[in-house]
Amino acid sequence: MKTIVPSLRLLGALALLTGLVYPLLVTAVARVAFPRQAQGSLVRRDGKPIGSELLAQNFTNAIYFWPRPSGADFATLPSGASNKGPTSSDLKKLVEERAAQWRGAHRLAVDAPVPPELLLASGSGLDPHLSPAAARFQLDRVAEARGFDATRKRALSALVSRLTEPAQFGFLGEPRVNVLLLNQALDALRSAP
Repeated sequence: MKTIVPSLRLLGALALLTGLVYPLLVTAVARVAFPRQAQGSLVRRDGKPIGSELLAQNFTNAIYFWPRPSGADFATLPSGASNKGPTSSDLKKLVEERAAQWRGAHRLAVDAPVPPELLLASGSGLDPHLSPAAARFQLDRVAEARGFDATRKRALSALVSRLTEPAQFGFLGEPRVNVLLLNQALDALRSAP
């Protein structure tokens, strides 16, 4: 009994400290130091949240830029990679099907190259970004679906360039475009005179 009672007290104190006090403290500091990020980096339209900058959404309408594939059908709880390696015949078949879909949607030849990131899901399956090259790959389809003339198509290309984020801190990762932010800006571009 001499060791059980102090052990239970210590367990209770540590549970209270690590299970309640520490999470509340970290949450409070995050809300003060990084208020937008602590709230999920929500993107809003007319004051209503339409998504998060941190999570991909499944855009399928031709008038929008499409994200890279998701191994979890864009669901956040079961997100993750497929666990299929480069020698997997299932992965090869899936990539071939995706390539055929992209080529068909963009009216390309059956052997036209498609950016690899549009064929393979990211590690989380929820990557909200595309490379500028993968976004530009979709320019013709989006411009045609929206009925853009040559001037508007150039504005669309400039929009991709404007929304391209550099590598983090100048050296981590690659330049990237957030698909949700691009599509939101695209809607604003459409409504502009």
